[in-house]
Amino acid sequence: MKISAAFAALLASSSQVAAFAPAKLSVRHATSIRSVTAAQKEFFGITDAAPALSQDELKQMVGYKSVDDYVKSGMVVGLGTGSTAYFAVERLGQLLKDGTLTDIVAIPTSIRTKEQAEELGIPLVTLDTHSKLDVAIDGADEVDPDLNLVKGGGGALLREKMVEVCADKFIVIVDESKLCDGLGPGFPLPVEITPFCHEHTLRTIAALPSCEGCDAVLRMGSSSSNVNDGDEIAITDNGNYIVDLHFKEAIKDAPTMATELKNTVGVVDHGLFCGMTTAVIIAGSDGISVKE
Repeated sequence: MKISAAFAALLASSSQVAAFAPAKLSVRHATSIRSVTAAQKEFFGITDAAPALSQDELKQMVGYKSVDDYVKSGMVVGLGTGSTAYFAVERLGQLLKDGTLTDIVAIPTSIRTKEQAEELGIPLVTLDTHSKLDVAIDGADEVDPDLNLVKGGGGALLREKMVEVCADKFIVIVDESKLCDGLGPGFPLPVEITPFCHEHTLRTIAALPSCEGCDAVLRMGSSSSNVNDGDEIAITDNGNYIVDLHFKEAIKDAPTMATELKNTVGVVDHGLFCGMTTAVIIAGSDGISVKE
């Protein structure tokens, strides 16, 4: 991960929490946005004028903030999957190791998140023993003004939804490039399907009224990327396939599409997360803000 010289110096200078934040960060204000608090500004050393931060630095800031603000000792925590969620998992491991947090158990949403959590010593459980979560933290591929999401670019959409729908609070962490006026055109919508007669299911999905005009493409290569990077059909952690729906125009009615997709025989689940979000923590070039 490439970081600025100033940020690297801070990382090397101290083991304290503040050492993981850039020296300066500005705060963006908007009518519907709850900005970081004065205490958080002091904690992170935020000022009104700041040098540009890299995307990875912003992801780290927002990932750390999600854990600092929403995770308390004794909680059951859902751990998301992806490049931004990675930093939330990292932060949770740090705070457990230094004793800031205790009596935490977590549920990972993918094999790679499970492996990361195990390396950090985070105690893990499953939904079989803990069906109720206090909070889940994860990234998103798109976020619309109603806080509906497209997720699943990394192929973990089924496990993510199973875990996150069980959480009292679902905290979404993104950079500002993921914000959109309407879901669809900016990022293909993933749909997880059974391997059995997958071509039939793909055609059935493409023919749904709510999916009219989409280009349905079977994911090939790695299941963790919607970029064709192999000759074999991508297989999810659950042994299923993924169809990516490419839209030229914004989805008109995401909840209706979600229902039609879910009711299609052969569809396991889809990447529309509607009405689930508690708050979105947004990392932008000019700072961090929270939309609820």
